[in-house]
Amino acid sequence: MSAPPQATHGANAAGTREASGPSVPDRAVSEVRPVAITMGDAAGIGPEIIIKMLHAGLPAPAVVYGDAGVLQATIERLGLSSISVHSADRPDAATVEPGRIVVINRWRALPSGLLPGKLDPAAGRGAYEYLCHAIDDAMAGHVRAIVTAPLNKEAMQQGGADFPGHTEILAERSGTEHYAMMLANRELRVLLVTIHVPLAEVPARITLHSEVNAIRLAHQACQQAGIARPRVAVAGLNPHAGENGRFGREEQLVISPAIAQACAEGIDASGPWPGDTIFMRARRGEFDIVVAQYHDQGLIPVKYLGVDEGVNVTVGLPFVRTSVDHGTAYDIAGQGIADPSSLRAAFDMALSMTPCR
Repeated sequence: MSAPPQATHGANAAGTREASGPSVPDRAVSEVRPVAITMGDAAGIGPEIIIKMLHAGLPAPAVVYGDAGVLQATIERLGLSSISVHSADRPDAATVEPGRIVVINRWRALPSGLLPGKLDPAAGRGAYEYLCHAIDDAMAGHVRAIVTAPLNKEAMQQGGADFPGHTEILAERSGTEHYAMMLANRELRVLLVTIHVPLAEVPARITLHSEVNAIRLAHQACQQAGIARPRVAVAGLNPHAGENGRFGREEQLVISPAIAQACAEGIDASGPWPGDTIFMRARRGEFDIVVAQYHDQGLIPVKYLGVDEGVNVTVGLPFVRTSVDHGTAYDIAGQGIADPSSLRAAFDMALSMTPCR
């Protein structure tokens, strides 16, 4: 991975569209820290689902980190004349007034000719910039949580930010060493030991350290969700959880010892359980969360139940981050048919994990 580009904070570059809308008046400012919503890739469905969610109304103040011009164009495309965009410099300008979208953009404005559904390096770089600035404000305690709309990895990398996805940016910029991805919906919570790595590299990354860390983070995530004593189920890596070494020895050499160590720390962990039955058992209520060994083992069951209410949570950060359980959907971007349900589920989960005191 190459060194990340430095997120910029400068004024709009020449030849780009200025952010539209007046600054937010004092009367609209909320006393409650807002939730930061990052716009993601401007050529994807992120702007549309954000506008639709905000137009429907939220139970808490929010501020969008993104491009005001793109959001205003999206409003016009959707024909929502009752909502308007207002630029701000700080998240404490977030409004609780219906119909007002407060937008922060510390990068330059995106080109006016950017097309929905078309990969664009500027949109990819913008998604990186918006996220970085939201992270900075979260680290400073200026926002309550971060909710992210989808980005496109190829567009972002073409724009000069060489990261596999959101999770790695969040961890690096916040200085977080121990973190994990969790996906959740009404029926399942799944946390991953390995994330964006080739399948052939997974066995080498299944170590005592990574396993114990994942189990601890799964326990922590459930406690954040209000479960006093979480029941953590750990999936095996191999078919039938290795079947006593017949189909692989990772369960015997690494996963079982990690479970024993977690139990010694007071965590209610069990397994390793076969991957083909553990998720069914969790849906039935036997477990509160499943620790899966690799990306598709854990995400396929969650996404099979539907992405509309799925939420991606990065566990272990010094702030709460939730996200939609889908991508940029270039194939439907700009058509007005994108469903904001997953974004709203992510927003609601962020609220539930950051109760106001």
